[in-house]
Amino acid sequence: MFDKILIANRGEIACRVIRTARRMGIRTVSVYSDADAEAQHVKLADEAYHIGPPAARESYLLADVILDVALKSGAGAVHPGYGFLSENAGFAEACAKAGIVFIGPPCEAIRAMGSKSAAKQIMEAACVPLVPGYHGQNQDPAFLRVEADRIGYPLLIKASAGGGGKGMRVVWKGSDFEEALSGAKREAMAGFGDDHVLMEKYLTRPRHIEIQVFADSQGNALHLFERDCSIQRRHQKVIEEAPASGMTTELRAQMGKAAVAAARAINYEGAGTVEFLLDEDGSFYFMEMNTRLQVEHPVTEMITGLDLVEWQLRVASGETMPCTQEQLVIGGHAIEARIYAEDPNREFLPSIGKLRHLRTPAENAHVRIDSGVRQGDEVSIHYDPMIAKLVVWDSDRSAAIRRLQQALAEFQVVGVTTNTVFLGSVAAHPAFIAGEIDTSFIERHRSALFPEVAIASDRILALAALDLMLEQSDLALQRASASADPYSPWHQSNGWRLNFDNHHELYFIDGEQTTTVVVHYRPGGYVLDLPGGSLFVRGERGAGGDILADLGGMRVKATVVRHGNTITILDQGKSHLLTRHDPGAAGDEDEAAAGRLTAPMPGKVVAIMAEVGVRVGRGTPLLIMEAMKMEHTINAPCDGAVAEFHFEVGAVVNEGAELLNFAAEVEKTVV
Repeated sequence: MFDKILIANRGEIACRVIRTARRMGIRTVSVYSDADAEAQHVKLADEAYHIGPPAARESYLLADVILDVALKSGAGAVHPGYGFLSENAGFAEACAKAGIVFIGPPCEAIRAMGSKSAAKQIMEAACVPLVPGYHGQNQDPAFLRVEADRIGYPLLIKASAGGGGKGMRVVWKGSDFEEALSGAKREAMAGFGDDHVLMEKYLTRPRHIEIQVFADSQGNALHLFERDCSIQRRHQKVIEEAPASGMTTELRAQMGKAAVAAARAINYEGAGTVEFLLDEDGSFYFMEMNTRLQVEHPVTEMITGLDLVEWQLRVASGETMPCTQEQLVIGGHAIEARIYAEDPNREFLPSIGKLRHLRTPAENAHVRIDSGVRQGDEVSIHYDPMIAKLVVWDSDRSAAIRRLQQALAEFQVVGVTTNTVFLGSVAAHPAFIAGEIDTSFIERHRSALFPEVAIASDRILALAALDLMLEQSDLALQRASASADPYSPWHQSNGWRLNFDNHHELYFIDGEQTTTVVVHYRPGGYVLDLPGGSLFVRGERGAGGDILADLGGMRVKATVVRHGNTITILDQGKSHLLTRHDPGAAGDEDEAAAGRLTAPMPGKVVAIMAEVGVRVGRGTPLLIMEAMKMEHTINAPCDGAVAEFHFEVGAVVNEGAELLNFAAEVEKTVV
């Protein structure tokens, strides 16, 4: 067994490998870019080495630099994780030449599966079922059109060297073929430097079923059952489960046998995944083989009780696999949901920013959290925006779904837009609960999964108002305790006014709507004038932003997170963003606000609205940023002019970056 290994990856998977290595008494070496200097995987490893700037092509994809670190650190092996160099045959070969073990398959196996077309030909020879199609080398458009007509429509065009949905087109009728082919080839060339495509019959409602395979250097090969990865957006998985719903013992055996045959056909070693499309009639077809550990491997671990990273380390060190096919059994049901910083209502566009609040469900025998970030970390533009993998397990699928629903409701993130509410909608959908899933699930149920964004309810407004008033009360108590006269009436927080009703007005901006909540002070609490009527509320603030509230006799617990005037209310598994508006806060502070105007959060400059040196009035838009996939306008704090812009349109800026210098107009005194 190895004494020390290097992990040529970052984030969640690097942390995952480190945990197993530490349990096995193996020392670990991590690598990091400028952006990851304070990352979790850097802190967990025994040693860490800087390898370059944030961009992956200048750091994590530099095979020679990473190999040099491995040699320098004395690591006996390299674990590539997934992504980056994990399926790079050249890197695996370079490791071997340097006398360092690559914890993965032989480079020949990686090359064999690196081309979708070549992989299909190998699988055909191994009698692994294939989708009817064309996987040859002739790329003449006229020839491909003839083959397309032979296969029939609908038809799927796929980039041979690609993945992640790039270079992929569905052709519904012959008249659309030429345009779709051109588009697929352009995208394939841009994404992979190779415009070679293959064509297959398009299955209208298939399920995406993958088989986890393992093989060792002694010629043993087996499978660890299946995973259903049908819930996808943009051809990428978001929910995976094991075992697959409705899978029969006979079909599992057939698919497992085909997957093992695929592994044997390329003399495979280590962990791999053979992916199939399962048609409605029970027919299944080879799609591709991933020559690495998969993101969704935890669901297999949860139903087998095994550690697949430990298996990888043992097999790579020359040991045989820890058990045989006959010893493997399925126990219970597991589901994984990928928590991403992305906006489902904007075609799942990534969201960047600081994780100002991050609270996950408690881990136990039923709930597992795999993550590489902590509260306070940044989700940057440089890497995959996955925050965590939420994995649940229970005795059967129905119980596991209930666990998933509860855990998603408890997963709290503030600072970036996430897909947690969307995932909760999927988990609660009757079709998902019934196991009626396929790769078009999200599109088919779009209206139910993407409801209109609702304005803040009275309950949300009440929680926001109560939190603000409780903070005001806490501050008054602090002032009183620090004062020489703790009984001074100036320390009171009950809104007392001579001859007037003791009340306070709060203004909340919700999207484009501003709502006024009038707070009337009453003994033991407050009466709130809300859009839906008056409500007596009281409560107390707990730890971590929790608020324990009594709303008209109904006891509720929610979380309120504030950053400046931004208020995020996390309640009943959903989050609502409000902005507090204080009309009286501008006045005398305008000139103080002038000078250096800074970015309120990380984002991109999308428009410059003013000219340098040209006088503008207070409130005039100067610059527009896009942050967390929303536009934020930087306005003139007072009358004056922009002295200098520090960034151009398209620039990505960090929170607190000085966007521009603003010169306030000085009022002249007439003598």
